[in-house]
Amino acid sequence: MICRILLLIILISRLCAATFVVNVTQSCYQAEENHNITLEWTFTTRPDGSWRQLLIVCSLLAPQRELVMYQVYEGVEVSESQDQQFSGRVQSDKDVLREGRIRLHVSRLRTEDSGLYRCEVKTDDGVDSAGCQLSVS
Repeated sequence: MICRILLLIILISRLCAATFVVNVTQSCYQAEENHNITLEWTFTTRPDGSWRQLLIVCSLLAPQRELVMYQVYEGVEVSESQDQQFSGRVQSDKDVLREGRIRLHVSRLRTEDSGLYRCEVKTDDGVDSAGCQLSVS
């Protein structure tokens, strides 16, 4: 009986808690070398659109290491953390960030840009990540 009550309490608390979710708008992209592409993620936002803390790290998960292509710390873009591979080739739409969208324009694609891209987002409401695959030929 006690186990049932505890299980019910746990289920109710999970249903009542705010759920923070990050999604990709497209799970797989194909592009040609030297072309441009836009990668996009969405995340759960508050109705008032404010956060005390906003951390975003979008990376290419390379075989030996993680290559940072875009980072936001406390709502401010941190270009110094960007990997040299993406230097000068990644632009973000800052105006859609408050809407819960991360839109990254990658220019002059290279074959080494192929791989799994993951964006991890952390706000006051939680942390989550989502990934998409890019194939450049």
